[in-house]
Amino acid sequence: MTSLLPTPVVTVEELATALAGPEAGRILILDASMGAAPTSPHIPGALRFDLDGPMSDQTSGLPHTMPSAEAFQTSLRALGVRTDSHLVVTETDFLFAAARPWWMLHSMGIDDVSILDGGNPAWAAAGHRLTTSPTPQPPAGDVVVHPRSGLIVDEQYVLAALASDRQTVVDARSRARFAGEQQEPRPGLRAGHMAGAVNLPYTELQEAGVLIPTERMAARVDGVCPCPGVVASCGSGVTACVVALAAVLAGREDVRVYDGSWSEWGRPDGPQVVTGP
Repeated sequence: MTSLLPTPVVTVEELATALAGPEAGRILILDASMGAAPTSPHIPGALRFDLDGPMSDQTSGLPHTMPSAEAFQTSLRALGVRTDSHLVVTETDFLFAAARPWWMLHSMGIDDVSILDGGNPAWAAAGHRLTTSPTPQPPAGDVVVHPRSGLIVDEQYVLAALASDRQTVVDARSRARFAGEQQEPRPGLRAGHMAGAVNLPYTELQEAGVLIPTERMAARVDGVCPCPGVVASCGSGVTACVVALAAVLAGREDVRVYDGSWSEWGRPDGPQVVTGP
């Protein structure tokens, strides 16, 4: 089935046009705003994609890790995701969390997924309505996931990637956190970065609330990634997906996300940590 909307990024105008069109019923809007409630301002009809809840594995001991394929499929069906759905991911703090659902869905073989450029603020700025009325629970969906191997990787994979000349490990955290000049927000984690990793803060891939142009994004990615493969990391695997998005938009085909990210690597008994730029 042909994608209803551009992927992996859709503009407010494109979404508004599709929602007024004959196939609007295929569009399902997922709001990934961190810390939001069902009554937080959202696009009408949007459903919560709760990364602090059922959309992450609550048994791993780490924040925001990927649930099992079975658990993820169950959660998606509870949101009403169907086999013909086109999913649009948005949030209030663009772009912080919205790329994570996109990558999770991609890793499970679901590609009709678009990130709303500018998120909820851009939607409102264009004159469209936000609501605080909770979206009614939809009928159960029938989506079937088809996991793709290797798109979400673990610590052992990252150790091998750091020693490889085919992959660059890219850290999406701030420059101060990468250099170890700022303590980690999660208690008990060491400050610094992986030896051999490079830094591309996710905040530098957006400007004035939207993604920077693709040409500039590709230049940023190419400037720090001499190897063809990209392994993205961050604090807990969320903003790493912004780097993954940038790499995909830059034309990279070998892109992966380190699920545990610094929440795993930075533990006191974790692998080597270095400081400095």
